[in-house]
Amino acid sequence: MAAEGSAGGFRLARPGVGDARPSGAPPEAPDVEEPLAPDARLDLSLDLAGHDVDRTLAALDADLIGLAKVKERVREIAALLLIDRARRRFGLESSRPTMHMSFTGGPGTGKTTVALRMAQMLHALGYIRKPKVHTVTRDDLVGQFIGHTAPKTKEAIAKAAGGVLFIDEAYYLFRPENERDYGQEVIEILLQEMENERANLVVIFAGYPDRMDRFFSANPGLSSRVAHHLEFADYTHDELMGIAETMVTVENFRFDPAARTAFAEYLTARMTRPRFSNARSVRNAIDRCRLRQAKRLVEAGRPLSKADLITLCDRDVYGSSVFDEPAGEVVVACRIE
Repeated sequence: MAAEGSAGGFRLARPGVGDARPSGAPPEAPDVEEPLAPDARLDLSLDLAGHDVDRTLAALDADLIGLAKVKERVREIAALLLIDRARRRFGLESSRPTMHMSFTGGPGTGKTTVALRMAQMLHALGYIRKPKVHTVTRDDLVGQFIGHTAPKTKEAIAKAAGGVLFIDEAYYLFRPENERDYGQEVIEILLQEMENERANLVVIFAGYPDRMDRFFSANPGLSSRVAHHLEFADYTHDELMGIAETMVTVENFRFDPAARTAFAEYLTARMTRPRFSNARSVRNAIDRCRLRQAKRLVEAGRPLSKADLITLCDRDVYGSSVFDEPAGEVVVACRIE
């Protein structure tokens, strides 16, 4: 690559990605590029990893409605690593950016989906060897007797090696009220591995905001090793309607106009009730609408059209127990349009 004027793009090795040599061919010496001259120009748009990142970010936008602040933070992390790659092309060495993270938010707000996309992005940028996420909970890490916890924790770390270890409901690792609990041993092992294996492992702690705050406050050494804290806000009513429409379309169904109105009413009522889980509750509600649609069609006792099979009507929504109120009965119809 010429050292004068402008560098026409660049490609850095990605860990874990093999070359295209035929099977059995002798290994080639690693392709080590000379640093660019100080007056060279580097075109970031020609870094192939950047194109992979763009595709991953586009997939994240397609996967998840809303979450603007989370998506912005993901883009900031991508930019940091792209610039770190560019600095290395000029021979500018610096400490490896820390990528351990905390995802806090209610149930069904997309934490696991973002973790999967984050792994793909970190792999594309050469930060981890594998675009995989190994998800664990307390039961996968904490043993039941002395000497059992360390092997379980190290086994989980080994399975996540080269990728992302996603610890869901991480606050359950810390139970100060139980002096004989082995969760603290897990935290101590994680502290060591997060520091020693920074080049081989990214750890993401996930859970509800208030409990995660207490968890990190009680474990300041752990908190200091987590560089990126992403907050996943609950979805608004409009965002949940958009999620519902997307889910229905993906499954080759559709709401008729009356069903769309009914589902909006359902969400208004369901969002105020206990154990509401954002997109997860929307998914469950749609599954139950499909059950009621199937029962309705079977009981119709007539030949069915394609429109019959794909249409969810207001009767399929209003059958929910959410509408079982003493104030009165909801009168519904079902039309195929």
